[in-house]
Amino acid sequence: MKINEGRVKQSAKNMISGFLYQTVTLILSFISRTVFINTLGTEYLGLNGIFTDVLSLLSMADLGFGTAMAYSFYKPLAEHDEDRIAALIHFYKKVYHIIAVTVTVLGLLCVPFLKYIVNTQEEIPNLTWYYLFSLANIVISYLFVYKTTLMTADQKDYKIVNIRMWATLTKTILQILALYLTANYMLYIIIGVLAQFLTNAIASWQTQKEYPYIRNANTQTRVEKEVEQGIFNNMKSVFIYKLSGTLFSATDNLLISMLIGTAAVGLYSNYLMLSNKLLLIEQIIFSSLVASIGNVIARDSPEKRLQIFQAMQSASFIFCGIITAGFGLLANDVITVWLGKEYTFSMLTVIAVTVNTYFSCALQPLWIYRDATGLYMKTKYMMLAGAIVNIVLSVILGRFMGIAGIIFASAIARLSTYFWYEPKLLFHEYFNSRATGYYISILKNIGLLACVIAVLSYVFSGWVVTGWMTLILKVVVTAAVCSSIFVLAYCRTEGFQVIMNKVRQICGHTGR
Repeated sequence: MKINEGRVKQSAKNMISGFLYQTVTLILSFISRTVFINTLGTEYLGLNGIFTDVLSLLSMADLGFGTAMAYSFYKPLAEHDEDRIAALIHFYKKVYHIIAVTVTVLGLLCVPFLKYIVNTQEEIPNLTWYYLFSLANIVISYLFVYKTTLMTADQKDYKIVNIRMWATLTKTILQILALYLTANYMLYIIIGVLAQFLTNAIASWQTQKEYPYIRNANTQTRVEKEVEQGIFNNMKSVFIYKLSGTLFSATDNLLISMLIGTAAVGLYSNYLMLSNKLLLIEQIIFSSLVASIGNVIARDSPEKRLQIFQAMQSASFIFCGIITAGFGLLANDVITVWLGKEYTFSMLTVIAVTVNTYFSCALQPLWIYRDATGLYMKTKYMMLAGAIVNIVLSVILGRFMGIAGIIFASAIARLSTYFWYEPKLLFHEYFNSRATGYYISILKNIGLLACVIAVLSYVFSGWVVTGWMTLILKVVVTAAVCSSIFVLAYCRTEGFQVIMNKVRQICGHTGR
């Protein structure tokens, strides 16, 4: 009983700190992006997006150690095996120092190709220096991540999140001031690099304070050869899984830049930011439960595992209704009021982003279970096939449909590969049942969502948003209507009842 209460309490803390962090960053993101566009323009915003994607591809050099590392901490943490944890820390320290060097070398090898990736009307001065400072930003994180992952695995991520929240607040304010006073992109990047270093250093210190015995992770502390081999075997599967995920998420901006232009990446990044910030609401709740789910899978029956999954899926369907419908109905209105009509996309492109937003939302419980169960070991090649399909379709559809085609390609690739395969495997391996009911529930949710968007689009067709007040009113009405419809649709499900019980438990623990 105490173990279960501990899970709930830690999940509650992770969830609350996550919400607070994302609320702060959401507000700061809007302010920072507004100042960025007004001082530097959409081409520099697009450049930011390209650097992010290039560096995400380079990040594959960690070979999936991040996921494998968290997975390897679960058992020794549960058994309070301090010697094993210290040995793992020492092992991962060596690995990540090698990774940092590897990413640096690969990053430097990419420099000659920047001129082919960045597609602007006028040449951007200091392009190489901008890229090198951005590269330094990601390399720094590898020098500390082997410690902070321990906190995540132990469900104490809220302590790291609090550090990141204050660091992000300080960094963003300084970057806004730098842009407003100097309009200097180099200074903007340097502030980010320094903030990254200080954040990671403080988070590393906090981890050592929490687990003082990891200071003993010296040259005398070793991981057995068979354990190392097991980690490397797990890592191979994680690498293919990570490669596939990165090819899905980190190639769109590159293809948009090369086929259409870097400025278009800047426009797309505004919509992507709105979508990602909305999705973070769901991701915070579910990601805070990963370690708890790992415990459920290790200790509980297949029936209990399925019950928890259905609870998460019910919550996901409600989130899908609110987030996806809200994005599809309001995205262009938000962009128009925030930045101006000239920064908006056609309705076809908005629909494409909305479809991808839906899949990212609806598949969240599946992805959480994939990480918690290690299912990626068996789905890695299907995901790789999906990534290849995505790139091929993006090039073909991008030439015929522009940005919308590149974005639609991601949805088609998901549907044709792991969308149907992963649930089948999960239900068979961990729930001892068929996935037919899951597929039917997804189709019902899509049907309801399509009807809601169609009806509200017709009802709102005469509602012209002229400023912030009318936009806020439309957002409130849309959120209220969508919330009511989808809560009513799922309030009688067993999963929803489990969710309400969990919420009551969390409220009880946070109130103490």
